[in-house]
Amino acid sequence: MSSAHPPLVIAHRGASGYRPEHTRAAYELAFELGADAVEPDIVATSDGVLVIRHENEISGTTDVATRAEFAGRRTTKVIDGVTHHGWFTEDFTWAELSSLRAAERLPGIRRESATYDGRFPILRLTDLFGIIDAQDRPRVMVAEIKHATYFASIGLPLDELFTEAVSGWATSDNLIVESFEQTLLGQLRDRGVPGRSVFLAEASGAPADLVARDGGDARTYAQHLEVDGLARLADEVDGVSVGKKLLLADAGRSFVDGAHDAGLVVFTWTLRAENSFLARKFRRGPGPAEHGDWLGEFRRVLATGVDGAFADQPDLLLRALAD
Repeated sequence: MSSAHPPLVIAHRGASGYRPEHTRAAYELAFELGADAVEPDIVATSDGVLVIRHENEISGTTDVATRAEFAGRRTTKVIDGVTHHGWFTEDFTWAELSSLRAAERLPGIRRESATYDGRFPILRLTDLFGIIDAQDRPRVMVAEIKHATYFASIGLPLDELFTEAVSGWATSDNLIVESFEQTLLGQLRDRGVPGRSVFLAEASGAPADLVARDGGDARTYAQHLEVDGLARLADEVDGVSVGKKLLLADAGRSFVDGAHDAGLVVFTWTLRAENSFLARKFRRGPGPAEHGDWLGEFRRVLATGVDGAFADQPDLLLRALAD
């Protein structure tokens, strides 16, 4: 069922095309630029505080690697079947993490944003509530909860921690929860967390929660996105969120129509203006940091009838909608 409203403009990790992602500056700028919603990625500290980082490995988005007092925390972990090297939020208390400063994740592409390195601290999830509440019109938080199966395995159940954190703040109007793990979405529903739930689907592989439970027999993301899979999802969640590549394909419109027919809303990620991220046919100029034909790509995605889109530059998505 498609919405009668224009697509939701969701600032991906804030206005992350202009400021280091997941910082107060990125979120406040996103709202200044007109975004309807902002997206925090949520992970946990060792003492159970939910913090906003794209991943629990934080060497690429903070100054932790330069901090001598934390040198001994560098380690290697396998998370959702992938090996990672670095520093992880679950090995720090909130007091320790709060001393770090954010850095631009893509300094080679976003040089201007990188000039803000070192200025902003890490945010807790609860810090974002105040930023949203301070806006001049109702705004939405599209919360992506990361690696729930992994965190549960180390004694940090994100469903419990998230439910506690949003209690008294979340409503059916201001919260949407996304996850690549449908188990987590069901747990939050059972705990009475208000708002809509959206299942994130990768282009390949299978959800970590199902792999942990079913091994090689785990239902794949592709199977979730087939006609029967969408019908099953519609019984348990409100929407599905897919990579833009699926919508840029010739069958993009038919996929969105099929999801709507099943009763699901459809979100997509991530619209970005730089050549480095655009589909090849929309790239212009020689450099990966240059803005290509972002308007052409954004229009192509919007033409599928999608209900919401994540954008690093929300002002450009709004221009595409107005155009």
